[in-house]
Amino acid sequence: RNPTDVELMMFAQANSEHCRHKIFNAEFTIDGAAQPHSLFGMIRHTHQTHPQHMLVAYSDNASVMAGSQVERFSAKSASSPYGISASSYQKESALQHILMKVETHNHPTAISPFPGAATGAGGEIRDEGATGRGSKPKAGLTGFSVSQINWGQSPINPQNQDSENNWNLTPIYGKPGHIASPLQIMIEGPLGGAAFNNEFGRPNLLGYFREYEQCLRYQLTDASGTAVEQTEQRGYHKPIMLAGGLGVIDASQTHKIQFPAGSLLIQLGGPGMRIGMGGGAASSMTTGANAAHLDFDSVQRGNPEIERRAQEVINQCWLQGEGGGSCGSGNPILAIHDVGAGGLSNAFPELTNDAGRGALFDLRSVPLEESGLAPKEIWSNESQERYVLAIAPESLAQFKALCERERCPFAVVGVATLERQLVVGDVDLDSAKVVHPEADLSVRRAGPPQASTAPSGGSAVHAVTSVGVAVDMPMNVLLGKPPKLHRDVKTVKRKFAPLNLTGVDLQQAAINVLAHPTVASKRFLITIGDRTVGGLTHRDQMVGPWQVPVADCAVTLADFKGFAGEAMAIGERTPLATVNAAASGRMAVAEAITNLLAAPIELDRVKLSANWMAACGEPGEDAALYETVQAVGLELCPALGISIPVGKDSLSMRTQWKDEEGVDKKVTSPVSLIVTAFATLADVRGTLTPQLNASEATALILIDMGHGQNRMGGSILAQTLGQMGDVVPDLDQPQDLIKLVKAVNALRARGHLLAYHDRSDGGLFAAACEMAFAGHVGVALNVDMLVTEGDGVSDSRMDWGDAKNWASQVSGRRDEQTLKALFSEELGALLQVRKADRDAVMQVLRAHGLSAFSHVVGQTRPATSQIQAGVGEVQVWRDAKSIFSAKLADLHQVWDATSWKICQQRD
Repeated sequence: RNPTDVELMMFAQANSEHCRHKIFNAEFTIDGAAQPHSLFGMIRHTHQTHPQHMLVAYSDNASVMAGSQVERFSAKSASSPYGISASSYQKESALQHILMKVETHNHPTAISPFPGAATGAGGEIRDEGATGRGSKPKAGLTGFSVSQINWGQSPINPQNQDSENNWNLTPIYGKPGHIASPLQIMIEGPLGGAAFNNEFGRPNLLGYFREYEQCLRYQLTDASGTAVEQTEQRGYHKPIMLAGGLGVIDASQTHKIQFPAGSLLIQLGGPGMRIGMGGGAASSMTTGANAAHLDFDSVQRGNPEIERRAQEVINQCWLQGEGGGSCGSGNPILAIHDVGAGGLSNAFPELTNDAGRGALFDLRSVPLEESGLAPKEIWSNESQERYVLAIAPESLAQFKALCERERCPFAVVGVATLERQLVVGDVDLDSAKVVHPEADLSVRRAGPPQASTAPSGGSAVHAVTSVGVAVDMPMNVLLGKPPKLHRDVKTVKRKFAPLNLTGVDLQQAAINVLAHPTVASKRFLITIGDRTVGGLTHRDQMVGPWQVPVADCAVTLADFKGFAGEAMAIGERTPLATVNAAASGRMAVAEAITNLLAAPIELDRVKLSANWMAACGEPGEDAALYETVQAVGLELCPALGISIPVGKDSLSMRTQWKDEEGVDKKVTSPVSLIVTAFATLADVRGTLTPQLNASEATALILIDMGHGQNRMGGSILAQTLGQMGDVVPDLDQPQDLIKLVKAVNALRARGHLLAYHDRSDGGLFAAACEMAFAGHVGVALNVDMLVTEGDGVSDSRMDWGDAKNWASQVSGRRDEQTLKALFSEELGALLQVRKADRDAVMQVLRAHGLSAFSHVVGQTRPATSQIQAGVGEVQVWRDAKSIFSAKLADLHQVWDATSWKICQQRD
């Protein structure tokens, strides 16, 4: 027979790239050579080689890492027949594990930023809550990557629209008419994510923001060996919207139960509506390629109040204890999934398939908010705040009582069957049109429930007397392994021009770098969110008495009594992938760890979530993605002894359209790896911040993981100059990162460290400024040790030639080296130590093999020495001369300009 429209819609969602990850499971041939591993196989390799402290990986809605014994409050009452009518909260000791999950919601955020970001946060919260047999979200994170923001006026100087140094006034490339602009995304998207987290009741403690769009100019060598000039527009017209977090799960509830036939299949949460139709398939497409009305149809809407109610039901279920799902004994939930892409048509089949069962559903039992929905809309809409779960029939009264107490809607919509067949009945369909007339479903399969179980006492569910069938297919047809995809791709080797820093003014470079949205203050992203709800926040984004948003990582407490906890941090260096994709991946992992190192981590307890994005199908991008996964999964992570137990891919990161003149336009994103690092902590009190101590005479020590190479490709300075560069930063020796972790922990244990900050976007200069902003203390940097090349003469003559102009050439070379020293974004850490401890600190670094590339690069100006030059200033010294000086307040204003500008338009 021909499939029904319900089956076609269901199949389109369940088998979309978004849901099935076909490319990550594909076989690859690159430049004619068959590759031995799939992308997912290389990621799983990290867990196979280093599975320590992991309990669940790749097999549930979130991964689970071993936690600790905690003291928690729970509602207890012995007088209730089901243990739910609690009269008091009581303390109890329990073993509690840690959940990790990070999602992306790129397509919906491009179309409609507020609901797109809100449902991104909400969907990730549901993933955490639907792990095991129910669990509890704890703290969240949010991140955004967008193309160039068109301010209209300069964020640096709003009154001057003609500033020659304002890179934002370069010609705007354009966008499809129905997608949001980068400015609209950054105004509405963060509000959506923050609103959902706030209203649900989860603190948002971490995030990132990157603005990147460039017209790349490079050379390709054609078949004849001739170099051909090429241009290409790169950026994030299809944005990245990252939503993630950590949660907790009871040790006895970490694995779902293989529920038996006859188990009731329940929808928990809000009603269905005609929204989010085709979201799974639409998100797998090139942005702009779909019809505008279909794109808008695919965006969901958020309702955090209902999700909070549903979460309270889940909390009360797992707090009942392990049990076995029997009446009044233990957790009634046998298995649970969240409803996301594909709606019920994906969630219910996954739930039953994981248990090795089939299912029969009464479509008209599904709670609806609006009338007139077609069967395919009822079954496949992506209305949010819904969960699907299985319970034993004898647990229904217990579960109903919980839902009534929390005023959370639910409905029994199906029953599990022994036969692995998916059947969805609809009383409004004529069964003769869709299935053989002799198929007597009422006899062949268990019938659906006959009465409504809505806690509000709604009308009765239609009894199935004359069954029409919307779906009737074997589970293996829908969810069985499809034929393995084969990708035959080629590498594209682009040759970029070296970065040209001739004539670049240090003062203007400093202003442009600090004002770039990627480096600038993220205050506008942070103050809109609650950072303390739940009472277990130890370290949020804001640092010090002046609440400056410069923290490297987020830290939470495990309970209200002890000092154990968890930390999480983000790393990403996506622009580097345009030149060297593998280096971009290594830098993302390393940056996540250098950020996380602000907390007292043990490297073997660090776990990573990896979110992979690429414009697959574009020349060279599949090969670049494979190279990145290989560098991270087969090489770097095994060398570091850490694993990637969770992640997600989004492989349609391109936007194409025709402009008003009918010209074809396209913007592709670079291969983008966003890494989130999680770790458990024995004692959170060792967490460091970038806030400089202003009360003592101190020195700043740079641990330069780039070994003095100062590679500038893809840096913020290069972007402000409209260039890319030909060589990018990289982690050349993974052992250096291991040494750094051990050395910083040793210094922390000795009490030598007053402040810690990683070197990243904006380089040493931005890192020092952020530390100064947090501490309200002036800083004097000295770059002498960072600009030395051999004898300082022969190298310059060799590179620049023409001895007649030797003096000016050496001066120009020194200026260039100074810019590189200040704005290179090589890996590294900037430490504040007491001058009295400096020798002891260097001895520890020497013992860990780091002293050769560790340098004293500056000092603070104590607040007690007001007469000293440099108090309240950031200075740069070279050859005993000040070559840069600016008031701290002025630099802080430049750094905060992006937040001020967005808040001006938003608030």
